[in-house]
Amino acid sequence: MARVAKDKKKTAGAAAPVAEEYHRPRLYLVTPRKIDPAAFLPALEAALGAGDVAAVLIHCETSGETELQQIAEALTPPVQARGAAVVLAGDSRIVGRAKADGIHIAEGREALADAVDRLQRQGFIVGAGNLKTRHEAMEAGEAGADYVFFGMLDKPEAAEIHDKTVALGEWWAAMFEPAAVVLSGADIASVTDAARTGADFIALRAAVWDHPDGPAAAVAAAERLIDEAAAEAR
Repeated sequence: MARVAKDKKKTAGAAAPVAEEYHRPRLYLVTPRKIDPAAFLPALEAALGAGDVAAVLIHCETSGETELQQIAEALTPPVQARGAAVVLAGDSRIVGRAKADGIHIAEGREALADAVDRLQRQGFIVGAGNLKTRHEAMEAGEAGADYVFFGMLDKPEAAEIHDKTVALGEWWAAMFEPAAVVLSGADIASVTDAARTGADFIALRAAVWDHPDGPAAAVAAAERLIDEAAAEAR
């Protein structure tokens, strides 16, 4: 999930959008809020095997650092074995211990700048989340984030993708170089609107893990919807 090279795009300080061809987005899975690693692994393996999953973000509630590290150490090898990156929300020490691929920073510009300075030089992905405005997104891009994430992970998911997420994703994808991730809604059908933003990655959470036919069916459905959106854009 390193920076996506798109020559026609501007840097984070650009002033005007530039039209470009459609780039097919890849999937970025976000773990459920509560995880029992042993129970969750079959669902995760099924999802990873059903489509083009670029990364898995470990973003879950835990009792503390020890539990988070145990979860990260359990999930990282099978995800990486499938060719996907593991990104961990929050703790840079656990990223290294668990041999994950990157960190997701949602604590603001100072924390992001620190992670970029310390971790990017070691080859880790550094993503920026909790971005509510264009200004915050541009600050994240200027700080050197490998990707910007639009959508609020700490809020309950509605069935549809949030209008603001769509607007920010469309704006960013048309203008800037660092990759954009947009969070879909809890209904898998919301992938269509997410794909139409032009974002590089579509984040899926409840749409996959709570799908009535299981995570593999959800990922396969998401891929079909992305293909349909790509056909429309041609």
